Amino acid sequence: MTPSITHPGAKPTVTVRRATARDARRLTRLVRGSRAYEGPYAAMVADYRVGPDYIDAHRVFVAVDEADDRVLGFYALVLAPPELDLMFVADSAQGLGIGRLLIAHMHTEARAAGLDHVRVVSHPPAEGFYRSMGARRTGTVLARPPAVAWDRPELEFTVPPAA
Repeated sequence: MTPSITHPGAKPTVTVRRATARDARRLTRLVRGSRAYEGPYAAMVADYRVGPDYIDAHRVFVAVDEADDRVLGFYALVLAPPELDLMFVADSAQGLGIGRLLIAHMHTEARAAGLDHVRVVSHPPAEGFYRSMGARRTGTVLARPPAVAWDRPELEFTVPPAA
């Protein structure tokens, strides 16, 4: 096991693990507090809840800082139909490679589950990130007010078979 880094300003030592019901409140706080959902997007996450039932029903994985068990990000992989349902990186962890780590982990999990692709309906500002991770644009999901008041890009990751 890699030793945890504890000095201020250091890049955290990160572990990705399966989320548990105990993580539900922290994941909910991460979603509701995300700067990516400020302004016109705020209503979408204002009452959003990642509950223990959601964690039990889906493959939810959390990236944590080993030094203090701080949640740095998480994602949820739905198997049928294959979709990256949620993915968030804490504002304080932006630019540290957490998103890249979570996408790589998602590919490994998808491959292990026998999936050959994973759909993503993206938050519009996140499209560039997903494309930089190899997703390709496949269409647009139209707005469904009042729940979602804007069109969203639809993308797809191809999951290559194991080498």
